[in-house]
Amino acid sequence: MRQIIISLLLLVSITQAKYMDNHSCKECHEKIYEEYQSSFHAKGYFKSILHRKIADKVSTKTYECARCHMPMADNMDALISGEARPDNSNKTHTDAVSCYFCHTIAYVQKSHSFNVNIKAKQAKGYKPTLYGRLRDADESDKHSSTSNNPIYAKKVCTGCHSHKLNDNNVTIFRAMGKNQDSLGCIRCHMPKVSGGVEKTNKKARITHVSHQFLGIHDEVFRKTGVDMNISIDNGKLHVMLMNKMEHPLIIQPARAKYLKIEIQRGKKIIWKNYNISPKEDAQGYFAYAFKQEYKDVVIPAHATKGEVYNLEAKEIKHLSYDIPKLQKNDKVTVGLYVRLAKSDCTKVIDLDYASLTKEQRIKKVVFKQD
Repeated sequence: MRQIIISLLLLVSITQAKYMDNHSCKECHEKIYEEYQSSFHAKGYFKSILHRKIADKVSTKTYECARCHMPMADNMDALISGEARPDNSNKTHTDAVSCYFCHTIAYVQKSHSFNVNIKAKQAKGYKPTLYGRLRDADESDKHSSTSNNPIYAKKVCTGCHSHKLNDNNVTIFRAMGKNQDSLGCIRCHMPKVSGGVEKTNKKARITHVSHQFLGIHDEVFRKTGVDMNISIDNGKLHVMLMNKMEHPLIIQPARAKYLKIEIQRGKKIIWKNYNISPKEDAQGYFAYAFKQEYKDVVIPAHATKGEVYNLEAKEIKHLSYDIPKLQKNDKVTVGLYVRLAKSDCTKVIDLDYASLTKEQRIKKVVFKQD
């Protein structure tokens, strides 16, 4: 009996280790902290309007998204069960995908519906051990030396960014293949930038990996993911799309990416690939589609069927369009665009935010007939 009591007390002391919030990292890692603050890891429920609107549309009682969007919540079970709601005064909630969370993952447990990040146990009263890829790291007054854990090269991104199936076994998110590791993610989204990992630049380190986690929201970065070429012959426009990324073109179900093609003669548009909605061009419209029984739905949490028209990792697609015969000086413009919240979303959630609903260009190619 005495042994059981001691074991229980030890478990409590381990699981109640003090949480180290994001701001506490700024003292030594000022540049990394500033990068992180501009990233979407820092947003979560309270700062990402689209995420909050969708989460509340799924349920105003439970918050099951907390596993990935609020992973350090000190009342995770209560959030998922509906006994508690996100609290704007709770640091473990507002820190979103926090520094402490990402750097204390011990391993990733794979499962069919979604992977689970298993946290390292941190003893109460002791400085926490943080994990990463840095070799020969220094100790600080806040944490012990950072341990070089191989999971941070292989599996760390797969905990949240691999896949997600809803309760009806429908895929509502997929970014990584079963055998894919994190190295590709790190290479693209965390490139090396100037500056050491610490403000004092200890050990003459002159570079670090960016913690801005660049993605589709960055105008310059999003141009790098897809190549596009066009050619014209015998009354046909040929468009070649090549996905250079190590993940599909479409990952999140709220987004849509599509081609916008126009032929201009003088000041007049004489042809385009759609009139009102880019969905009219089925071959040039990339997005998820969901159904609940036989009804089309936008919010995928309760969907019973889902499909996606995609451009897979490293895939090349050749699209062909019948167009009018070109005359001298006719201009053909082909653009690839993204809407972070596709038009269908605005029908079920109030999204009066231009940055989410307006089309944003990824790539553009212009051809002028000689």
